[in-house]
Amino acid sequence: MTMTTALAPVAAGPGGMHAHVAELHAIRAQATAGPSEKATAAQHAKGKLTARERIGLLLDEGSFQEVEQLRRHRATGFGLETRKPYTDGVITGWGTVEGRTVFVYAHDFRIFGGALGEAHATKIHKIMDMALAAGAPLVSLNDGAGARIQEGVSALAGYGGIFQRNTRASGVIPQISVILGPCAGGAAYSPALTDFVFMVRGTSQMFITGPDVVKAVTGEEITHNGLGGADVHAETSGVCHFAYDDEETCLAEVRYLLSMLPQNNREAPPRVRTADPAGRRGEMLLGHVPADGSRPYDVTGVIEEIVDDGEYLEVHEHWARNIVCALARLDGQVVGVVANQPRTLAGVLDIRASEKAARFVQMCDAFNIPLITLLDVPGFLPGVDQEHGGIIRHGAKLLYAYCNATVPRISLVLRKAYGGAYIVMDSQSIGADLTYAWPANEIAVMGAEGAAGVIFRRRIAEAADPEAMRQKLVKEYRAELMHPYYAAERGLVDDVIDPAATREVLIRSLAMLHSKHADLPSRKHGNQPQ
Repeated sequence: MTMTTALAPVAAGPGGMHAHVAELHAIRAQATAGPSEKATAAQHAKGKLTARERIGLLLDEGSFQEVEQLRRHRATGFGLETRKPYTDGVITGWGTVEGRTVFVYAHDFRIFGGALGEAHATKIHKIMDMALAAGAPLVSLNDGAGARIQEGVSALAGYGGIFQRNTRASGVIPQISVILGPCAGGAAYSPALTDFVFMVRGTSQMFITGPDVVKAVTGEEITHNGLGGADVHAETSGVCHFAYDDEETCLAEVRYLLSMLPQNNREAPPRVRTADPAGRRGEMLLGHVPADGSRPYDVTGVIEEIVDDGEYLEVHEHWARNIVCALARLDGQVVGVVANQPRTLAGVLDIRASEKAARFVQMCDAFNIPLITLLDVPGFLPGVDQEHGGIIRHGAKLLYAYCNATVPRISLVLRKAYGGAYIVMDSQSIGADLTYAWPANEIAVMGAEGAAGVIFRRRIAEAADPEAMRQKLVKEYRAELMHPYYAAERGLVDDVIDPAATREVLIRSLAMLHSKHADLPSRKHGNQPQ
């Protein structure tokens, strides 16, 4: 029998390990604390959290593993050689959200204003590469003053490396940008390349050129928030998908969004147990949608009644409100819902709505999220501004996105579906797997009034009572070509269903389509409309 003897502790001394460990802990404490209490107080005084406080809210408690905490820049000149703080102004690493791995980097505004230098950029490049290799989501917490001017072109090249990695990871892992302070110049392009952008009202701004430059070039005077604040990008530009009043709520919603997304494009989104019965009838739907096609209603009421527990996360809620894009669950399975909103512009498709829905459809297809499309669309918005603005080109983006999508696709006509907008909104003719309609649906080239006016223009004009003749012919046209079962009789609708049974029908259909597999032609990539 071999006997082992316990090793005696190494004596603490100049050369002992205890001294080295103590030194390590001291350095880590310095790096973790940041530059100074004064800098931290200044950050809090602006209504902003520190980078580490933000990471603490985003990730599960105690799960964060930092990478390159002790990294420092090697630049000289302009006083940089005397200022070499640990982390170099960005905190990188990974942790978990509800037990699933998530990579993160967070600008530390207390150090060089969060400005990007060579070492700073290298840290970000590394964590992005790790996220892509591990197949896990990447969240960036942006609060930086742009490129570090003292480092010149080296800093600008750092942005190039970020953009390249954003593009390489697009459609492979979810990428979420959270704007929690300034994000100006080249820095703004990284969020624009990611899947989702979150902003906080009052403290976050995004713009390519700031108010001073705008004033110098155009003479226009505007504030930082007026130029690129959260509400501007959530309501006007469409750059921002989600806007919140405070950082705590914002980061909680980032966690919620992550719970709806897969880790990468090779996985399905996480499925959860639900107490909401799959066969629950939605009796309220029988009265929620008016039979009169000209009367508005809120389509989110339909969504709430159909999905699990009435819960959904609307994307781009404040932009292009004539269409609704939302993530929700049906029998625990994540789905993407695209729905015309009759409450705004009668639910027509226009340039903004087409872009909003196209981007959402592409995201769902990239991350294996089935699509449910709810139609109540009178057509495309007419007008000189729309035509000159390129409605043909922008509408084609939505058409392309649907035609290119290989995930399960189910469409449901709630009330009316007219013209090219009907085709574009995932009709059976462009590849919807299943198409349903409610009993009051009207699927046609255009409304009966417009169609009768075109077809019977001469008869109406020559009649003794043109209005009476017009009404008679409208009634005949509607009875002949626009009755609810016309499309079903011709196989363009798979079934006309009881609105109260919509939830059960959709869940049964998704279950059947669960193993759907569709291949696209071999190609480098398509040349989608721009």
